Amino acid sequence: MGTMKAEPITGPEAWQGAEIARATDWIRTVSAPAVVELDAALRGLESRGLVWPRFGRDDFPLPTLSRELSETLDELERGRGFGLLRGIPIHRYTPDQLKNLYWGLGAHLGRARYQNARGELIGEVRDENRLYGEVQEVPSDTTLGRSSRSKARSSGPLRFHTDRCDVVTLLCVRKARAGGLSRIVSAVSVANAILARRPDLHALLYKDYWRSRQGEEAGGERQTYALPVFAVHEGKFTTQYSRTFVEAAQKLPGVPRLTAAQEEALDLHADVCEELAFTMELQPGDLQLLNNHVVYHGRTAYEDADGPDRDRLLLRLWIAPPNSRPLPPGFEALWGTTAPGAPRGGIAQPD
Repeated sequence: MGTMKAEPITGPEAWQGAEIARATDWIRTVSAPAVVELDAALRGLESRGLVWPRFGRDDFPLPTLSRELSETLDELERGRGFGLLRGIPIHRYTPDQLKNLYWGLGAHLGRARYQNARGELIGEVRDENRLYGEVQEVPSDTTLGRSSRSKARSSGPLRFHTDRCDVVTLLCVRKARAGGLSRIVSAVSVANAILARRPDLHALLYKDYWRSRQGEEAGGERQTYALPVFAVHEGKFTTQYSRTFVEAAQKLPGVPRLTAAQEEALDLHADVCEELAFTMELQPGDLQLLNNHVVYHGRTAYEDADGPDRDRLLLRLWIAPPNSRPLPPGFEALWGTTAPGAPRGGIAQPD
């Protein structure tokens, strides 16, 4: 496992919400020439009958926009760990064209990873519990409770967490009538704040917490694994955390019970996330990019407008970029491999 960092971590990734609220340099606006490139790339696909996921980067040329995407990847790995591409003219495109466009952008960022055991590559994040007035029951494991996936695809709030990939991107297609705000926080700043206040709890978060795979993988509902919440390896910080998975593991036989101090550490972690977070409202055409090793994300509850095609809709891609950091030994339990720049993360597919 990684080593513990007993002094504050400095660098651009150690930001606080208040300073991001005053800054604008994390927003890149899609230029008119870039829109021309996107349109031309889409026409090229259509002329050759190519449809996602059966095309790659070379099939979707973006001569100038690809350079901006590369700079954004650099910011994700060596800068603050997040960015926003604003102004993708989504209303110009049909739903099918939009997914082709999104897949093409993703191909310039890295390798897409599976988001569930059913082979999902582009996720549709929307309230699946309510389908135009009809409440749909989302199945849940009677022991473990609702999965993080089912929580994500409801209208309820989401606690701060990481996804099982190096980079998560979200493309806003429609926003909610009310709420549904995106919340992000620097995991590095959270670790620093806990170190300053409670070094004893900070040390605990560098030790293993048991988690459940919680229905994400075929046949893997009852499988558990142990990873620390914080780790540092070869000078690079990493975090992997969803309290839902930790809580679910506690309901399974054979899993060590959390100590009172471990619970206190998670409570303090949650409180500090709230204190240091930055809240943004994603607009239609916004593409949010987050490095899960250094940024947690969450969401406020929301309320949809009535009627078809008026609900909040985000498209999601999980990406393994070519410039990802090395991970500590032992992290292959979740990531598949710890090698930097490797296709890793996501949900294993059944044989």
